Amino acid sequence: MQIFVPREISEETRVAVTPETVKKFVQLGISVVVEQGAGEKSLISDEAYKQAGARVVLNEKRSSELQNADVVLHVLPLDGTDIAHLKPHAWHISFFDAFRYPEALEAFKKQQINVIALERIPRTSFAQKMDALSSQSNLAGYVGVLKGVQYLRKTLPMLVTSAGTLQAARVFVIGVGVAGLQAIATAKRLGARVEAFDTRPEVEEQVRSVGAKFVKIDLGQTGSTQQGYAKALTDEQLQRQRDGMTAVCVRSDIVITTAKVFARKAPLILTKAMTDAMQPGSVVVDLAVEAGGNTEGLVAGQNVTTPNGVHILGEGYWERLVATSASQMFASNLFALVEYLFDKDTQQLRCDEQDAILKSCLWVKNGQARFE
Repeated sequence: MQIFVPREISEETRVAVTPETVKKFVQLGISVVVEQGAGEKSLISDEAYKQAGARVVLNEKRSSELQNADVVLHVLPLDGTDIAHLKPHAWHISFFDAFRYPEALEAFKKQQINVIALERIPRTSFAQKMDALSSQSNLAGYVGVLKGVQYLRKTLPMLVTSAGTLQAARVFVIGVGVAGLQAIATAKRLGARVEAFDTRPEVEEQVRSVGAKFVKIDLGQTGSTQQGYAKALTDEQLQRQRDGMTAVCVRSDIVITTAKVFARKAPLILTKAMTDAMQPGSVVVDLAVEAGGNTEGLVAGQNVTTPNGVHILGEGYWERLVATSASQMFASNLFALVEYLFDKDTQQLRCDEQDAILKSCLWVKNGQARFE
């Protein structure tokens, strides 16, 4: 079996394999081909891939290697031009929000490709080592705090000096999933006073376990999905949530939002009225930019400052800012998944849609979409 890792053609800085995972693939008897410069933005040289056992090909060989590949590993889905080169029944494994990439979905179906969407890996103990969404969200939460500190013109910890005492900055984290928990933990380690809110009351214990205060807002009946994600709120519940959060936002120096809903635009959590009420110089870090963002006035891909001096950071793909670490984790997730699916007898990947992992994440099977 041959794996091909094309160079990302977007602004993506991550890469799907590292020299460490290349060695592991080779030990399984799988050949790995890497396009020239694929790891450059993650500070991985072509020579490092060669020494690990991969074959590095020139950029002009991209199309022919796509034709030869049994499995293509990528961070984001290929575009239609690249997909057209894939051979029928080949595998494409990447993050793949088909609701945002409908053209790619149609191209995959036309080429009869098997497509795994990494964001749909089930959130179970068994699949934890394959869960790329969680590993990357973890890093996004960490980077979000650092970016907030970069824009905040205050110290995060309390400092007692001969010139007086500087009070600790206040950080408010909205959404206590993987990214939110890491943001809370990072802000606490840096000395901030941290508060957090989530629509799931059962996460209060997790918030307190990392030293933060849980903000309680009565929203009525809420809950979690089977995989542990927060359920979408009604319009009435969203308004009650905003009303309850406004007082916390007003006293916060950094507000970090993390709320996403699968297959839908991210919910609007911070309205213009809420950011207008915040202190001049305070910072909003939106970790849901790729899903449309949680903040009114957000400009995707940019950092903007409101007329009253509140910084709204909307760069998005925050984990790209620590590409070396993000690639290390992402590549490890991909290796665990491929190793699990690899059949040593046939030297191919198993394509059983009833498999405990594949039944959730196999979006397209031999060109047939399973989640239209």
